[in-house]
Amino acid sequence: MRSQGINKNFTEAKVDALAVVVFKDEKGTAGVLKDLNRLSGGMIASVIKDEGFKGGKGETALIRFKKTAKISASRILLVGAGDKKEYSVADVSVVAGTAARSLRDKSLSKFALDPRCGSAAAEVAAAAAEGAITSQFEIDKYKTKGKNDKEIKTFVLFIDGAKPADLRNGLSRGTAIGESMNFTRELANEPPNILTPTEIAKRAQKMAKEVGLKCQILTEAQMKKLGMNSLLSVSLGSEQPAKMIVLRYTPKKNTGKKGELLSFVGKGVMFDTGGISIKPSANMDAMKYDMSGGASVLGAMRAIGLLKPTIPVLGVVGCVENMPDGKASRPSDVVTAMNGKTIEILNTDAEGRLVLADAVAYAEKQGATKIVDLATLTGAVVVALGSHNTGIMGNDQALVDEIIETGKEVGEGFWQLPIGEEYSKEIKSDIADVKNMGSKGRAGTIAGGVFIQEFIDKAKWGHLDIAGTAWADGAKPNQSKGPTAVGVRTLVRMAEKG
Repeated sequence: MRSQGINKNFTEAKVDALAVVVFKDEKGTAGVLKDLNRLSGGMIASVIKDEGFKGGKGETALIRFKKTAKISASRILLVGAGDKKEYSVADVSVVAGTAARSLRDKSLSKFALDPRCGSAAAEVAAAAAEGAITSQFEIDKYKTKGKNDKEIKTFVLFIDGAKPADLRNGLSRGTAIGESMNFTRELANEPPNILTPTEIAKRAQKMAKEVGLKCQILTEAQMKKLGMNSLLSVSLGSEQPAKMIVLRYTPKKNTGKKGELLSFVGKGVMFDTGGISIKPSANMDAMKYDMSGGASVLGAMRAIGLLKPTIPVLGVVGCVENMPDGKASRPSDVVTAMNGKTIEILNTDAEGRLVLADAVAYAEKQGATKIVDLATLTGAVVVALGSHNTGIMGNDQALVDEIIETGKEVGEGFWQLPIGEEYSKEIKSDIADVKNMGSKGRAGTIAGGVFIQEFIDKAKWGHLDIAGTAWADGAKPNQSKGPTAVGVRTLVRMAEKG
């Protein structure tokens, strides 16, 4: 998609349609709506009054009229944005995506948007580009018939009086993030017979080369030598060998504090049968998404490579397949993790935390002082929070607060859950240091978090359980169903803020 910014002459943009934000209960008789209403012969006011357009979030209405000398397009798309008082930069991404999907589905390929947001032009432009780009992703890659081949080819953003440099820089940044989110979604959407641990490692290497990251792939033999028996225990039942992807971004000039290193760690279970503790067959197909945390880390690192923040960032993804082979781990097995702690495996379907145990320990051994892990870890978080918020916990309140506030800035919701000694006691094992399950039926999400915490030494750590937010069961006005690339925007913004 080609993106362009303009700071005047919105109605003269050479596009198929002009899209404009309409707030809840606006009448179309003031500002830009008044001008467009006049140019369209009163049709905007008519649609709002007579056809019941209320300006609610996700609501759209397409108006057709004859071109005139003062308006190049022959269509105006009204895009509802809800309450004006609550409208933010993050909402610009949603309205841009909603406009792009609506117009694309009507076989239009060029449109201009007036987002009507008074925030900094560069931030608005970035959000708009990201939203327009991510709206184009579809999950029909492997269809041979009925595939959605429609696309928006040109996106024009109008911000009255904005500096051209701010528009260019914002659109460029938003493009990097949007395309990286789609990179994440592409990975998560792949069938598990295609995207094996070996294949995702190859794609990570290719991506790293394209954006200027250093990439190292640890083999099973190397991980065995490092003592990663917790991670390796998950892949014992699979014919697909485990891989650990290690990505490094180093800025030309480091403005961070000496000795500090930010690290993002992702769970990359390419497919999860549950192992010997096998899952019910119903909905097991969704377990191809069990690598979504790892995919988000790869997408975030891609964007970081393009945007070049001024602090170093380490990305680590542990990639395995959990299968019930004769060599698979059994409930009651005991393994020793990289940091020397012993783990009693009570349930082989609680495998993500076994992967992350060694992955976070490895990140810290590489010098990470601040670690954020992402994982589709527990079904319990879906019960608790549904699909609207990601569960978060951590050992440093300032870091947890930073993640929550950063999420608000970019439009991602996080809800904090408690951790503490009382919860940690519930994962103590009778025969080993810890067990990979807490008390049955109680605080399952927290049990997963405090387990991972056992493998953090001194680093500040935040844990994001994205099991409820990593994919959408249905399409939204601004995005398709399927993988969401949750976390990418938050991680990138954290790296940019330093």
